Amino acid sequence: MSSERLQKIISAAGAASRRQAETMIQAGRVTVNGKIVSELGAKADWQTDRIELDGEPLLRAAPVYLLLNKPYGVITSLSDPQGRKTVADLVTLAGISDRVYPVGRLDYDTEGLLLLTNDGELTQGLSHPKFEIEKEYQLDVEQKPSPDVLKKLEQGVMLADGMTAAAKAFAPVLAENGFWRFRIVIHEGRNRQVRRMAESVGLVVRRLKRVRYAFLTLNGLATGALRHLTAEEATRLQELARNQRE
Repeated sequence: MSSERLQKIISAAGAASRRQAETMIQAGRVTVNGKIVSELGAKADWQTDRIELDGEPLLRAAPVYLLLNKPYGVITSLSDPQGRKTVADLVTLAGISDRVYPVGRLDYDTEGLLLLTNDGELTQGLSHPKFEIEKEYQLDVEQKPSPDVLKKLEQGVMLADGMTAAAKAFAPVLAENGFWRFRIVIHEGRNRQVRRMAESVGLVVRRLKRVRYAFLTLNGLATGALRHLTAEEATRLQELARNQRE
């Protein structure tokens, strides 16, 4: 049998993300064989040790992988003190009882593709800032972006937290809602990054939607709906996360 760090075990059980698990450990909420363990470097063996979180045995959860088309005005969180609708509410409404966590986040006013899973290792592998997972966004803006503006976005723009990496920007078209619509592909994950990039070059964003994450798209998925990933899709994501770590 082999020992693993407690935060990794908690994450793999689907009880929390690895970062949340670290907070739980430091708060004294985790016991191993009846003893509180609060050191982050502590290890345990899932096969031979009795590991409990808040007094309940930690069980290995079956992996769940969901793809959600998040609507505008929904919080990427499991709960909200202000009582706003969360992605967890949408999961419950769909009749899914598994406790899953978002992979990354979409802002309250951003729509589109969001992954949710109880696979902590996958979440860790896909969310780390150094990993380059392509994310494609559709923007509706008030004014038509000029070729020079698109070139600036592609080359990188200076934001408050530094220069953005090179991106891909595609020529705009006039959408049915009267705004100019174009797409941009990034591989970073900064807070409100695409919206801030657009604003930095003078664009007024009226709608922002993530339409692709790695190889996954929203094809056939209505706003507010979600679906389970296929076994093939889940395997491809796991391979992608593993390759990013190597």
